[in-house]
Amino acid sequence: MEELDLILETTKEQMQGTVEHLNVAFDKLRAGKATPAMLSSVRVDYYGSLTPLSQVANVTTPDAMTLSIQPWEKNLIYEIEKAIINSNLGFAPSNNGDSIIISIPPVTEERRKELVKMAKADMEIAKISLRNARQDANKSLKALKDVAEDLVKDYETRVQGLTDKFGKKLEEELSKKEAEIMKV
Repeated sequence: MEELDLILETTKEQMQGTVEHLNVAFDKLRAGKATPAMLSSVRVDYYGSLTPLSQVANVTTPDAMTLSIQPWEKNLIYEIEKAIINSNLGFAPSNNGDSIIISIPPVTEERRKELVKMAKADMEIAKISLRNARQDANKSLKALKDVAEDLVKDYETRVQGLTDKFGKKLEEELSKKEAEIMKV
């Protein structure tokens, strides 16, 4: 019984992780408003090692269309600018000697549709991850010895219930992101 509950709990954690991973992927999609997560992939050459931007500067959003980057060391301004340009995010940073400002251009209708397609692709990957978690759980359940077949069937039904529950959660997240992207 304890093994069955452990399998179920592990599966639930994996599925929750899938939802969280999808939300991280959605945060990186630019929906017209500036967020610090847009720069999460930027790595800065910090004394010879590539360091995430968030570890060398504060990234804030003074308004919905602007990112402000305040380096912790003034001499990093040019390295940060170079890293942003080289990251191919399509941003044109400008600095005033103390901080870097990035103005986010408005998103066109065509780009919004592309972003929705990207969100749907991320969603499909998340669905695959859910199905894999379900498949792993069912394999683990069937591999158990000395457990009644009825009990295994009951837990397989519970695993399917988790899969359905988290599948709906993924759909809700996609709907929210799609509405956010298409909102002008």
